[in-house]
Amino acid sequence: MRVCVGTIVHHPEDARIMHRQIRALLDAGHEITYVAPFTDCNVTPDPRIRAIDIPRALGGHRRRSLKAARGALRRGAADADLLVVHDVELLFRLPRHRPVTVWDVREDPVATLEARSYLPEQLRRTSSSLIRRVEARAHLILAEKSYQERFSRPHPVVPNAAYVPPRPPTTPGRDRVVHVGHLSRSGGATHLVELARRLLPHGVRLDLVGAADAEIRPLLRDAQREGLLDWYGYVPNQHALRMAEGAVAGLSLPHDVPAHRRSTPAKVVDYMSRGIPVVTTPLPAAASLVDRTGCGVVTPFGDVDAVLHAVLALREDPEGAAAMGARGHQEALRHHNWPDHAGDFVRLLEEWATVSATPASAHRQALTI
Repeated sequence: MRVCVGTIVHHPEDARIMHRQIRALLDAGHEITYVAPFTDCNVTPDPRIRAIDIPRALGGHRRRSLKAARGALRRGAADADLLVVHDVELLFRLPRHRPVTVWDVREDPVATLEARSYLPEQLRRTSSSLIRRVEARAHLILAEKSYQERFSRPHPVVPNAAYVPPRPPTTPGRDRVVHVGHLSRSGGATHLVELARRLLPHGVRLDLVGAADAEIRPLLRDAQREGLLDWYGYVPNQHALRMAEGAVAGLSLPHDVPAHRRSTPAKVVDYMSRGIPVVTTPLPAAASLVDRTGCGVVTPFGDVDAVLHAVLALREDPEGAAAMGARGHQEALRHHNWPDHAGDFVRLLEEWATVSATPASAHRQALTI
């Protein structure tokens, strides 16, 4: 099977795209063409794939990337059996003549469209009807069961799982907390900086491992120059998690905004996979997972004092922290281990590539707005 995978928003080394889905397809012997922003992200493509470079879409600066997207997807999908796209933006740039098309729904699609301020206002107001039109033109896979409510038909779930070691790599330490993943205002970046300031007198340092939105970068650079924290920028997921091992806690502090409410941040499962206690804000799915498994602490939205007290309590109770980490690791190993899901994902794409469930004419229609 020949599969074209496309993203203009995500980093080419994105954990879900490259290190889970593409890796699973390569391991199964399939051929991959990958349309992604390699140059803009300073990434050398994996030699096992055919790479098509494209500008990255960032913030409001998306025109150049969107302009190039249709031609890049046309080239990538010309001889493919399947086209898999990971960005809602690419739904508006699908080539007219294309193979069976799959949209990987990684975020709440309606909330995501409504939050895209660069899209026309009328389009954002009619996001629900747009989603129904997408359903008629592509197969969908969902990262969360909760997204199913946004659609008129059932769709398979491919969860945000992790590669979970058979045993936790190490027990939680006493002098460092971590945040792994993208840094944004809505993701709690300003609260992380304030937390770092308050932790420093207690001898606990904050490590930030992830790229950041343009508006947040000056704040992080200033905090690093002030000696409050260490910001490492983007690090591929498997290396980032090795850096996180042994932390007092893994932090997940997103705000209560529509785009977050239906999701479990992938970092929560990542921390659990490495035996790191989780400190999270009370997003419903994340709070339910942490409370049910006893693998961490749930703190109120925007309450830096509560996060500070949770971290210090974990540091002062190493046995309790280790027990939390162990419970989280066992839960991740039983239910969130990617190798347990990879085969189902590959078989699903193989089935769709062989027999399309929608009329062939649907795959020749462009999605217009």
